[in-house]
Amino acid sequence: QLQLVESGGGLVQAGGSLRLSCVASGGTFSSYTMGWLRQAPGKEREFVATISRFSSTTYYADAVKGRSTISRDNAKNTVYLQMNNLEPEDTAVYYCAADRGVTQPNRRRYDYWGQGTQVTVSS
Repeated sequence: QLQLVESGGGLVQAGGSLRLSCVASGGTFSSYTMGWLRQAPGKEREFVATISRFSSTTYYADAVKGRSTISRDNAKNTVYLQMNNLEPEDTAVYYCAADRGVTQPNRRRYDYWGQGTQVTVSS
């Protein structure tokens, strides 16, 4: 059973940056496609970014493309989401997720989920 723990969320002013981290345990990290998704109050959970097992492929939601970078370090069992030029619309709970399947854009179904980390962007 893979376990995921996110960190790095917080309160930031518009235009600022945050780096989210997600540490995995209980499985072979490099066996999993990793993703970041987010859910704002009153809205459905939405795809943010995903990265393939050995970082060869990444996909981003249009809303964050050009402002965010997903990366992973398989030696540290960690996936990251660097977010720059944050906007109030980025306010949400951000979830890390893992799946054994193929890396796909806009993927919202994953086998394992973290508990989420809150990102709040003030205007």
